[in-house]
Amino acid sequence: MKILITGGAGFIGSHLAEKLLSIGHEVYIIDDLSTGSIRNIDHLRINPKFHFNTNTITSEQLLSSIVDKVDIIYHLAAAVGVQLVVRSPIKTIQTNIHGTEVVLKAAVKENKKVLIASTSEVYGKSKNIPYKEDDNLLIGAPTLGRWSYACSKALDEFLAMAYWKEKKLPVVITRFFNTIGPKQTGQYGMVVPTFIKQALSGKPITVYGDGKQTRCFTYVGDVVNAIIALMEKDKAIGEIFNIGSTEEISIENLAKKIKQLTNSSSEIVHIPYEQAYEQGFEDMRRRIPDISKLSRMLSGIGGFPKHGLDETLKLIIKNFKL
Repeated sequence: MKILITGGAGFIGSHLAEKLLSIGHEVYIIDDLSTGSIRNIDHLRINPKFHFNTNTITSEQLLSSIVDKVDIIYHLAAAVGVQLVVRSPIKTIQTNIHGTEVVLKAAVKENKKVLIASTSEVYGKSKNIPYKEDDNLLIGAPTLGRWSYACSKALDEFLAMAYWKEKKLPVVITRFFNTIGPKQTGQYGMVVPTFIKQALSGKPITVYGDGKQTRCFTYVGDVVNAIIALMEKDKAIGEIFNIGSTEEISIENLAKKIKQLTNSSSEIVHIPYEQAYEQGFEDMRRRIPDISKLSRMLSGIGGFPKHGLDETLKLIIKNFKL
């Protein structure tokens, strides 16, 4: 099968490309390298079934020519990371919304199946824990750039569902919850690689806010296996799926765990949100997915996720030390 991955040089995209090639598929990637890295995919270039284009997905002619060649599309290209979102809200909105529109317009011409990568951020300030796919979304005020990412990804979902309902384009939407693993960087505010890098270097481990906010972290390999499995199931078309672990941990305890696993002497320091991001910055206190829908859809292929947090952190730390 021939497969296109937009944003394929990014963290999740590069792991997905590696997996798809390993099981015999032919992989095409478009990535402008704005947040992705050529280092993530350099080792794949020797594979004759791997094709890479350094370009933006808004290059409609190029995108259409590749879409014509492939069977399915994984649309992962997006502006990501809280720091980037707060710093560049215009780029965030334009990249996420216009990029998705271009992909869907190209896909619908040949009725190619598309996976739209969304995010747990769309739940916003909702307090319905754990989050279910059919919950109402509660996004914050437009005066705070922090919510531009959530809003743009929610609109991506609405657009994808509109293409499914109106034009019968087969789409699958996935909401990722804090995916972590080797090759992820802390450049745009990703907490796990930031903490590990700080701990290994002996620098202070910087926890934003009071550290009591909780998250659920999921190994990238488990996420990749889940989205590949979803794209193989016709029953997943037109549906939205949470993809994440339900193992909850506070950010403060995450810092302590990483300090212990790395045998670090780093001190843990707290930095106010206003100093780290912007005045009035809002964060979710808890972010936990209900994955019962995903589990039902993936029944028969083994449990999800297969890796716990400690095991995943050890894998990442080992990779940092290489």
